[in-house]
Amino acid sequence: MCQVVVITGGSAGIGRATARLLAARGARIGLIARGRDGLEAAGREIEALGGQAVVVPADVADAEAVERAAERTEEAFGPIDVWINNAMVSVFSPIRDMTAREFRRVTEVTYLGVVHGTQAALRRMLPRDRGLIVQVSSALAYRAIPIQSAYCAAKHAVLGFTDALRCELLHDRSHVKVTMVHLPAVNTPQFGWVANHLSHRPAPPDPLYQPEVAARGIAFAIDNPRRDVYVGSTTVAALYAQRFLPGLTDRYLARNAWEGQFAHELDDPGRPSNLWEPLPGDHGAHGRFDDRAIERSTQLWMTTHRQGLAVAAGGLAGLFLLLAARHRG
Repeated sequence: MCQVVVITGGSAGIGRATARLLAARGARIGLIARGRDGLEAAGREIEALGGQAVVVPADVADAEAVERAAERTEEAFGPIDVWINNAMVSVFSPIRDMTAREFRRVTEVTYLGVVHGTQAALRRMLPRDRGLIVQVSSALAYRAIPIQSAYCAAKHAVLGFTDALRCELLHDRSHVKVTMVHLPAVNTPQFGWVANHLSHRPAPPDPLYQPEVAARGIAFAIDNPRRDVYVGSTTVAALYAQRFLPGLTDRYLARNAWEGQFAHELDDPGRPSNLWEPLPGDHGAHGRFDDRAIERSTQLWMTTHRQGLAVAAGGLAGLFLLLAARHRG
């Protein structure tokens, strides 16, 4: 049976790449985003790849709009099986230069958008006692960096919110599941439309992954709903650095993470951003860094093959013990 999937932020970047991948599996997809141009282009791609699509222009910061989008999806396709919370916005700026309004806007989209999506999904999944909620998270949920304080704080909030949700589902003995997919830097269009208060153009640090890598991680989480799925070696490194060496990590990021988030060329101070309104046009899944983005993640491959790796490790250990016993004999 084909799954019914909702993707917020489905018109571009990771959401767009995930929609393509799931469409090739025959999914029926409800796409939620603000920009109609990108939504309609994504909808056409889904249909061409063998899936079905309903596009719903909506701002996830508006809880009622998210609820209407959920209703529209179920009217078109029936009960929602998977809800993917992916929408986000950010501002590249030191805290001292941010406005209260900008902090509020990032929080409303990147954190409260997840809350609104999760609640819309729960209203449908809990009575049926089935369904999966996927929170698209980041290494920055564990380890904040300079210049993106509002985004990092929102991702930290999503982590805490989801931990509370897990406890409640366990308490109620619900069969609704929730998983988090933690991502590294990804080559998406966000670096061309993100709000920026500094002089140079935003650019992601290396290693940088293509959005299809993130989409494969999300698809794996759908098929294998573990508590957490980590994509990219830098994601795992950030988790352990914060856990065991937080002070040293502070100093490392103070020296390297400021300039490391910008390109050499100057930004246009009049360039529009998507913080308040969507930018017109279809922006696709990829950003402008295809020349250095990685198309594979060894760490994700190890995650998706860990059962086989465990069997192989057990076999090697058994062989070692057998050879050692023969040597002693």
